[in-house]
Amino acid sequence: MGMQNERHVFDDLDRQQIALLRAEGRAPVSVLATALGVMRSTVQARLERLLNSGALLGFTVRVRGDHAVSTIRAVMMIEVVGKLASQVIRRLRGLSELHRLHTTNGKWDLVAELRTDSLEAFDSVRREVRMTDGVSNSETSLFLALV
Repeated sequence: MGMQNERHVFDDLDRQQIALLRAEGRAPVSVLATALGVMRSTVQARLERLLNSGALLGFTVRVRGDHAVSTIRAVMMIEVVGKLASQVIRRLRGLSELHRLHTTNGKWDLVAELRTDSLEAFDSVRREVRMTDGVSNSETSLFLALV
């Protein structure tokens, strides 16, 4: 049983280790230890503590943009007619090309991340979002290069 409810306090070594994991989530413990200038057992113990506390949720693989399964990615800012927000959110969640959907503040009500495998599919889903009852305005930007 982990310490999921306890708040983890990060020290400099924790922050350095997390930064390395963000850059290379699959780095072996020995590589992390060398980069941090500590023993492997220290890295392993801290990883376990970070995972058990819930401060670190897991590890991931970062894929280069030109190797991604979905080649077309975009962010779409969406303005919604107030009374229809719940209906719009339900409709948009049903779109398989919609990877993430966030509520936000300011001029736009929703921010969606779209992923498709072609420009034709992208144009189709963009049109579908814009034609959704309750969507009053939108602005879309394609992700071009990861920098």
